[in-house]
Amino acid sequence: MSNAARKKRVAVLISGRGSNMTALIEAAKAADYPAEIVAVIANKVDAGGLETAKAHGIAAHAIAHRDYPTKQAHEAAVSDALQAAGAEIVCLAGYMRLMSAEFVQAWEGRMINIHPSLLPLFKGLHTHEQALEAGVRVHGCTVHFVTAGMDEGPIIAQTAVPVLNGDTSDSLALRVLSVEHETYARALAQVASGKAVMQAGRTVFSD
Repeated sequence: MSNAARKKRVAVLISGRGSNMTALIEAAKAADYPAEIVAVIANKVDAGGLETAKAHGIAAHAIAHRDYPTKQAHEAAVSDALQAAGAEIVCLAGYMRLMSAEFVQAWEGRMINIHPSLLPLFKGLHTHEQALEAGVRVHGCTVHFVTAGMDEGPIIAQTAVPVLNGDTSDSLALRVLSVEHETYARALAQVASGKAVMQAGRTVFSD
């Protein structure tokens, strides 16, 4: 890969096992993938994804929010770790912390998240229960740029799955998860290659 096509350096923030993180790590192994995962940061010391990252030879850090007196202090520690890793893009993969407006602004257009619904429907938690309660016939996942409003950023990629008769929140969650990994890897590739950029509150695509 030429210098002109240098892989963008990506850090992934997690709170748990990080299945989407693992999917991004696997996708980034391809020679023609435009991003590399250089660091994984968890806000919980027992996040299972930390060991997975280490097994892939990726620097993994636990920066537990409970160890810091304020959100600002915790985010400063995360920022220091991101800077030390030379991160150019931040991917949230099951990171269960709401970011401050200041942190979001610092990474505007360079931080993305995956959410288990077809936004703008079903923001927040318990999205599969929300979908079943609403009676929708399709559900899915969305990758979007992170903005100050929760689950409100410009959309980069979406994949839909059917809602089947007899679905429970668990069965629906598994069906959505089955498409999350490819969707996130595809969206990150678009952002890392510059084919999807955030401009004036929208995602602008190019070939």
